[in-house]
Amino acid sequence: MGIRIAERADVEAMRQIYAPYVVNTPYSYEYEVPDHGEFLRRFETLTARFPWLVWEENSEVLGYVYGSAAFVRQAYGFLADLSIYLKEEAHGRGIGRKLYETAEEILRRQGYTRVYGVVTADNEGSCRFHEALGYRKIVTFEKSGMKFGRWYDTHWYEKILRDCPPGQPFPVSWREIDHSGLF
Repeated sequence: MGIRIAERADVEAMRQIYAPYVVNTPYSYEYEVPDHGEFLRRFETLTARFPWLVWEENSEVLGYVYGSAAFVRQAYGFLADLSIYLKEEAHGRGIGRKLYETAEEILRRQGYTRVYGVVTADNEGSCRFHEALGYRKIVTFEKSGMKFGRWYDTHWYEKILRDCPPGQPFPVSWREIDHSGLF
C-alpha cells in the first residue's frame, strides 16, 4: 500500500516498532517503553499540529514518521523536528526516505522553514540517512545521553525547507493544508 496518514488504530503497532529502539539500542534515550496510554497521548497531542505518517504493506505497519516542535518558545514556531522508526525488515528498502520526504513536504506546505533530526552519534545508519537526504550536521552534543552505563554523543542535523522572509505567518496545522499528490 505505501504511505498513509496514521490513525489511532495504528498506535499499538507503532509502539511495538518503537519498543526495540528503547530496549535494545541507544538510539532512543528513553529507558522504558511507553505504555499504550502514553503512546496514544503523544500521538493525539502531536497530530493536532504535526503530520504522523505510516508505511503499510499487506495490512502491516512497517514504519512511521512524525513531526514535532523543535523548541517551545513562540519565536521558534517556524522550526520542526522529525522522528522515524522502522521495523528491521523495512531497512534498506527506501521506505524511510519516502516517509521522510513526504513528511518534509507536508511541513514545507504548512509553512515550516527548517527541520531537524536528532541522532545518537553511534547510529551511523541514521547519520548517513540524514546526510543523504540533504541534512547537514550543525552541532554535536558530546556525552549528552547516558544509557546502558555509558555516555553517547548526539548529532543535530538541519535541513532548510524554504526561505525565511520577515513577517511571514506562522505555520498552520497539517490538517489545514492541501495533501494532494502526497500519498
